Amino acid sequence: MPIYKRGKNYWIDISAPDGTRVRRSTGTEEKEKAQQYHDKIKHELWDVHKLDKKEEHLFEEIVILAMKDAEGQALYDTKKGYARYWLSVFKGRSILSIKGDEIARNMPTHSQHKSRKRLENGTINRYRAFIVRAFSLALKHGWIENRPYIPELREPKVRVKWMRKWQARELIDALETDIMRRVVSFALLTGARRGEILSLTWENVDIENRNAIVTAENAKSGRARALPLNDEAIRILRESDMSCEYVFSVDGERLSDIDRVDFFRATQKARISDFRFHDLRHTWASWHVQNGTPLMMLKEMGGWETLEMVKKYAHLSAEHLNRFVGSVTFLTQENELDARRGLRSVASL
Repeated sequence: MPIYKRGKNYWIDISAPDGTRVRRSTGTEEKEKAQQYHDKIKHELWDVHKLDKKEEHLFEEIVILAMKDAEGQALYDTKKGYARYWLSVFKGRSILSIKGDEIARNMPTHSQHKSRKRLENGTINRYRAFIVRAFSLALKHGWIENRPYIPELREPKVRVKWMRKWQARELIDALETDIMRRVVSFALLTGARRGEILSLTWENVDIENRNAIVTAENAKSGRARALPLNDEAIRILRESDMSCEYVFSVDGERLSDIDRVDFFRATQKARISDFRFHDLRHTWASWHVQNGTPLMMLKEMGGWETLEMVKKYAHLSAEHLNRFVGSVTFLTQENELDARRGLRSVASL
């Protein structure tokens, strides 16, 4: 049957000229409207086949593509929220009818929760990134010829807070508990994120080969990566309790979170202001750059998705510039000139 009822709504079942079948909901309980939708789709399929027109795809289809693409990523649940918002705007629309300026006008400005808090530009850009990805996937599938242009909002400059090594030692000395000293030290030595440290199990630690594995489900990017371990990190692991499945534990129980009070008090005692636990990762990256680690290598070690995310540390290294600084000098040349003048004066006597 070309039109039939499933639940409350009518569905269509159409055989396309190329032999494929199209089954989908019409989204209506009225048979007359369902018939109109059926006739429209059938006409479009004929156009595609006979006139070589592009087949129209609904917005819901590219949202499904985007969500499948996000499977396994740490922010999958957050992206569900982005999907729900955009579906509330464009559900039922052909993707060919949706233009960039219309998307830009419909960018969310306030939280979708009850608080209706105004969104920061960075958050709005995450909504933008989701729909851009959806249309990019549609482009790859050949469903559209061009991706809509959607301008990105300007965000505040990235905050890079780091400390020097002597400050790090003072911070660790100021911590009150042994477990926090080990966690903070491990973060500074590996650059691992808080969640990656607290979820690390002994099963994923290979002391002999000097690395640990951050599993896909615990990595922010959704991709597993190796965590290289230096001598000091190995020593921390050897001194840790192995009676628990998890590396960082207290009395055989997994550490569920850091002691934020202890960490804050330690930063105050060490006179380090405006410093968060995640800044330990910034510190690790900053030390690497200052010691000449190439940015591409740092990207791999830290598990960043793009090189752009690592470039925020580039200004901390001047090593690649040092060999050029001697190209412009004049003070030593002036001294040499004075010396020559003195020799001429002596010679004239």
